[in-house]
Amino acid sequence: MVKYRQTSEILKLMKNIEQIRNIGTLAHVDHGKTTTSDSLLMGAGLLSPKTAGRALALDYVEIEQLRQMTVKSANISLYHEYKGKPYVINLVDTPGHVDFTGHVTRSLRMMDGGLIVVDAVEGVMTQTETVTSQGLAERVRPLLFINKVDRLIRELKLTPRQIQDRFIEIVRDFNRLIELYCEPEFKDKWKVEFGKGMVAFGSALHKWGLTIPIAIEKGVKFDYIVDAYHRGYVEDLAKEFPLYIALLDMVVEHVPNPREAAKYRIPKLWHGDLNSELGRAMIECNPNGPTVICISKVIDDPHAGLVATGRVFSGTVEPGMEVYLLNARDKGKILQVGLYMGPYREVADKITAGNIVALLGLDKARAGETVVDINYKDKMVPFETLHYISEPVITMAIEPKNSSDLPRLVEVLRKMAVEDPTLKVYINQETGEYLISGMGTLHLEIALWDLHQRSGIEVITSPPIVRYRETIRRESDVFEGKSPNKHNRLYISVEPLSEETIK
Repeated sequence: MVKYRQTSEILKLMKNIEQIRNIGTLAHVDHGKTTTSDSLLMGAGLLSPKTAGRALALDYVEIEQLRQMTVKSANISLYHEYKGKPYVINLVDTPGHVDFTGHVTRSLRMMDGGLIVVDAVEGVMTQTETVTSQGLAERVRPLLFINKVDRLIRELKLTPRQIQDRFIEIVRDFNRLIELYCEPEFKDKWKVEFGKGMVAFGSALHKWGLTIPIAIEKGVKFDYIVDAYHRGYVEDLAKEFPLYIALLDMVVEHVPNPREAAKYRIPKLWHGDLNSELGRAMIECNPNGPTVICISKVIDDPHAGLVATGRVFSGTVEPGMEVYLLNARDKGKILQVGLYMGPYREVADKITAGNIVALLGLDKARAGETVVDINYKDKMVPFETLHYISEPVITMAIEPKNSSDLPRLVEVLRKMAVEDPTLKVYINQETGEYLISGMGTLHLEIALWDLHQRSGIEVITSPPIVRYRETIRRESDVFEGKSPNKHNRLYISVEPLSEETIK
C-alpha cells in the first residue's frame, strides 16, 4: 500500500536500487494521465480523497489548470509498500498533446517503465502510437491502463460481456504497436497480457482500478462493477479497489529496477566501451562508480537560477562536486542537489545511481547533456542524442509594444528557448524581425502566455505562418546539360532518398 512519507524517509529508500522504480504516464491528450497521477498522489497522502481526480496536482503551471491539460512534464517521488516491502516510485507526468511531444522525448530518458493510459471509449489513438513508439525507442517497458471505464457503463451502456470484448480489442491494438515498433528481442516479453497483471482497468476520476490477479484474489466480476454504477455505489468501488494499489502493484511487479533496466538500456543509449570502467559502472548502476548523469530537463527558476533535472546512471551526486559537461565542453560545480516533489524542490545531501536528481550550479547544461565526474572527462563519450519526432512548423514575428522592452524581451525568449529546445527564437536577417517557431499554434500560444507571465511585457505578433518544405516524390528523367564551349556534356537525374538513408 501507499503511505505518506517525509522526504527524508524516501531519500533513505533511494539508496536501495532494488527498491526503486522509475516510471512515467504517457497518453493521447485527454485520456486521463494527470487525473491518474492524482490518484497515485492521494494514495501517498499528498492529496485528499475529495480533491484527487480533479486537482490535477502535477499540472502546477497556472495555464495547465486553466486549460485542464498538461503542457510541461513534472515529476514526484512516492512511497509504496508491496507484499510488505517498501519501494520508491519516481513518477514523471508528461503532456499528451502533439504540440508538446518534445517534453515526452526529454522525459523518456529518465524512465524505465511507461504507464500508457488509454481512454476505454476512444481506444488506441494517434498520440498513443506516437508516445508508445517513442518509449520503445528508448527501451522503456510499456504497461497499459484502460481508463474511463465509467464511460463504457454510463455513456455506451455496455453489458459486462461487451466491456470485456472492448478490453480485448484495446489490448490487441496496443500489442500491435509493440509488434510494430519494438525491437525483436523484447517483443514477446513486453506485449501486455491481462492474466499476468500487465493491464489495469478502472476510472481515474472515480479512483478505482483492478488487474485480473487482484480481481481473482478479491473474487470480483464485471457484473459487480456495472451494478455499482447502476445503483449509485461508485464511492464504494474506490474504497474496495483503490486505483493506486492496482497501478503501483503492477509497476513494482513488472517494471524493472534501475540495475535490471541498465543492462539493456545502456547499450542502446550509450555507444562507448561497455567493458570500460565507465561502461561497467553504468550497466551495474553502481553508486560507488564514476558519477554519470544525463540531463533531461532544465528550467529557469526565478530565485535559484537554472535547475537541471536528470537521471543518475552511475555514481553518487553531492554538492561541491566538480563535473564536466561534454556537449557544452565546459566544467561546472554542483552547488545543490535535490529531488522534485511536483512544484517543490526538496534539498538532499546526495542522490545515488538509479534515481532522478535536480541540480543547481550547471548554468550551461541543456536537455540531452552528458555530465560526468571531471576526472573522467577524457574517458567519457556523450549519451545518444535526443531525437525529436518533428521540427517546429509554425512561425510568427514578435515585437514589444514599447521598444524599450526589446532587451528584456530578447532575454526572456532566450531563457524560454533554453528550457524548451523545440521552441526556436531567431532573427530574420532580411527584415530584422524577431521570430519564434513552435510545433503548432497551441505551442506558440502557451509560449506567449509564458512570456507574459515571466516578463509582463505586452507584445505584438504577426499572424502565424506555416513553414512549408518541398521534396522529390519520384525519380526524374535524365536531363542533358552542356558546358559554355559545347565540348562537355553533363547528364543529370534526381530521385528521392531511400527510407534507410533518411533514418
